[in-house]
This record gives sequence, C-alpha cells and structure tokens, in this order.
Amino acid sequence: MEQFTSHVIREGLSFGEGPRWHDGRLWFSDFYRHGVFSIDPHGHDERLEHTVPGQPSGLGWLANGDLLCVSATDHRVLRFSKGNETTFADIGAYCGFWANDMVVSSTGFTYVGNFGFDLDTLLREVGAQGLLSSPPPTTNVVVLDPDGNVIQVVPDMAFPNGSVITPDGSTLIVGETMAFRLSAFDIHSDGTLSNRRVWAQLDFVATDGMCLDADGQIWLANALTNRCLRVREGGEITGEVETTQTAFACMLGGEDRTTLYIMSAPTSDRFKIADQTLGRIEVAQVTTPGVGLP
Repeated sequence: MEQFTSHVIREGLSFGEGPRWHDGRLWFSDFYRHGVFSIDPHGHDERLEHTVPGQPSGLGWLANGDLLCVSATDHRVLRFSKGNETTFADIGAYCGFWANDMVVSSTGFTYVGNFGFDLDTLLREVGAQGLLSSPPPTTNVVVLDPDGNVIQVVPDMAFPNGSVITPDGSTLIVGETMAFRLSAFDIHSDGTLSNRRVWAQLDFVATDGMCLDADGQIWLANALTNRCLRVREGGEITGEVETTQTAFACMLGGEDRTTLYIMSAPTSDRFKIADQTLGRIEVAQVTTPGVGLP
C-alpha cells in the first residue's frame, strides 16, 4: 500500500464540503460560512463565489457553465447563471433530513443524496444511552434531468454521500456512509439508473466525499479517521493519506490532477463546530491523476 503525506494549505474554514477542481481553481462549499468559495492551487486568493444561506453542500456544473449547488437545510438544488440564482429543483419530498452531496453528469443529469436522518442528534443520543435501539433509516438518491425535473428516486440507500461518474459516463458510484460500502449503478442514456451492485465493501470505513483516478480507483475520505484511502473495485485498499484531523472529502486537482485536496475538520457535529472556524484544506501529492466527474 502506498502512503502519502499531507500538509495544510488553508485554515479558517467552518466545515468544508464538496471540493471540485474547476477552471484551474479548487471550489468548495463551507457549511457554516454559508458560501461557495474558490481558491488558487496553493490555497491563496480565496474568493466568495456565491452566498447560500441554506448551507451549501454538493457542487456541479452544467455544460453551459451554470453552477448547481445543493442547499442542504431547505432541500433545494440551486442554479447560478450569469449572476442570477434560481431554484433548479426542490427535493424536499424525498429527503429524510438535510440534502447532501451530488454529482452532475456531462449530459446534464444530476444525482443528489441526503442524510436520511438527523445524524448529530442520533450520535448524541447514542452517547447518552450507550446503544442504538434500531438501525438508522435509509433514504433516497434523487435523479434530476437537465431541466431539474425528478425522473427517478432510488430508495434504500444508507446515507448516500460522495459520488463519482466514470469517464465514459456509464457508471455512477455512490458511497453509502452508514453501510461502509460503495455501490455502483449503470447509467442509461436517459439518465436513469439500474443494476445496483456493491463496488466495494469496507470494514469500518465511513465513506464520505470522494473522487476517481485514471486507474479506476477511488480516493475517499473516511469520516471516522484522520485518513483518506485509495480503494480498488472489490475493496482492496491500495493507498493512504494521513491528515491532521478527520477527513470528510477529497478531490484530485492541480495542473496535472495529481494533487489530492482534502477537506478536514475536528468533527462534523454541528453542535460543536457551527460557530467555529477550525476546518482546513490539506494536500498530498499522489501518483495517478484524477479523471471522470466530479
């Protein structure tokens, strides 16, 4: 297994999410600063691109350059076009709790997950009682067409989180955080999904934000540890980056797409961090470049 070293290039985030490499800059959402930001490759020149009062999360671009952004707490996907903000889709009917990460295909189809339940409150109850009386509820992945219409709802997902689309556009892979697995789907020409299968089952790896590399392997943040892992289909772990605090999302970027940008924070518990700025962006140089989407 290859091991890589990270270093911090940016401090002062609240909770970074949805890192994306776009037009030579790293774009990301910051939950409790309520904005979509971008920075240069070295962590400087931070710019507030858009303000999102409903807590920004997953990001993606349509072919015409419009930005889509998940507004988590009000369960919307926003569209930013030439300075104008509109609601691209309201998915509240399909969300058990906050909307979360998403990926947008090159043909304009959008795949959005959500928590399914109030994770922070559940963890507090478990901490107080020392047990979980029943498994957390599952939820949906919502598929939107290029106009923002809901065309499919995929049920029984265990906290669908980070997601990627392979370079040929044929496969969607979604991390199911509460099930410690990555699940794959075939993508049809109309954007709908079928043939659900386990891409990798992992022991005690809470899969969070992730990205795909040119060897067909996935870099993912393990939200239980200070680590990002590189995973081969089938579950073999082939690489590891240790971070300074818990890793929650990662993205391959930089000029040759071999810089792994990692969003880290002391915890994801909103009761502890919503009024703090302890989040960081860390980087590690890896050997295989990023491909596919996001």
